[in-house]
Amino acid sequence: MDVATQVRPSDEQIIQAHQRDVWRFLVALGCESNEADDLTQETFLSVLRGPFEYRGDAETAAWLRRTAKSLFISTIRKRRRQALAPNLDDADAQWEAYQSQVNEDRRIEMLRTCLHELTERAREALRMRYEHGLSREQMAQKLAMQPVSVRSLLERARAALRECVERRIANVEP
Repeated sequence: MDVATQVRPSDEQIIQAHQRDVWRFLVALGCESNEADDLTQETFLSVLRGPFEYRGDAETAAWLRRTAKSLFISTIRKRRRQALAPNLDDADAQWEAYQSQVNEDRRIEMLRTCLHELTERAREALRMRYEHGLSREQMAQKLAMQPVSVRSLLERARAALRECVERRIANVEP
């Protein structure tokens, strides 16, 4: 069937088909799970409120990811507006200092090092979630855990990684 002749699914069908992927995408961008919940909801509200033209599943998924990413960036900017550069004249100097402090390759190296500091179970849970895209229920079966325990394990693992990388960045000499 040609995309132009496809019938637009109901809002509920769009949400059911894409909600989990939008949430996972936001978490992959660095959202905490509760913030990802809120931004996922806002993303789908934009479908209900705004001009949205259905052009097939793939384009809908791409549109939803772009919308979610935009909302996430907007949230970060609002939250950090004052902290990032209280004096806009100093913004370039602050950015230069940050860039010289840690480059992208070094951050990846830090993340890999921090991953090895996690327990094997935490590393396996992260692999299942982010490399294989398994749901919490699927992970719970494979890890012989309850889904709520898998959620806690993932939250603790992400928090430990974040703290480890932040600690390492703070210890890098300019």
